[in-house]
Amino acid sequence: MTNYISIGKLVATFGVGGELVLRHELGKKTALKGLETLFLEDKKEEMLPYFIEAARVKSDQEIYIKLENVHSKEAAQKLVQKQVWLEEEAFHQHAGKSAPISLLGFHIIDNGNDIGEILEVIEQPHQVLCRIDLDGKEALIPIHQDTLQKIDKKKKQIQVELPDGLLDIFR
Repeated sequence: MTNYISIGKLVATFGVGGELVLRHELGKKTALKGLETLFLEDKKEEMLPYFIEAARVKSDQEIYIKLENVHSKEAAQKLVQKQVWLEEEAFHQHAGKSAPISLLGFHIIDNGNDIGEILEVIEQPHQVLCRIDLDGKEALIPIHQDTLQKIDKKKKQIQVELPDGLLDIFR
């Protein structure tokens, strides 16, 4: 089974020729050079491939993108607000090494205990929230300067010191 990772969503149309604006969380300015296909979720866990005709940088977090067979503003409008997904291998090629989204798949270690794998990264102004599965329940773990101790990229681990009682909230 192919693993897909959400990189952002289509937020607007641009012009009358079917171009779209993709707001992404890849952590670097990119035009997705070399990427041929991205995926949009049609139904729950059903990914449809869309082939990229052209892509160019708009800003650090946005890309103008032209998809194959989307030739009008009306056709593009139907895709606005859809999440954009990449296959896991393509994601790792295009994500910035220091971008919070690159922490997906890492394990959070609290005082020597593995509390779970990061399933989603939610960026907020003063911290990053990492969604994990804690004993079968969803838990949001804050990562910021007071809790973060070390990021080990080789072991794919984030060492934290969480406040007493935080994990009890989710259990």
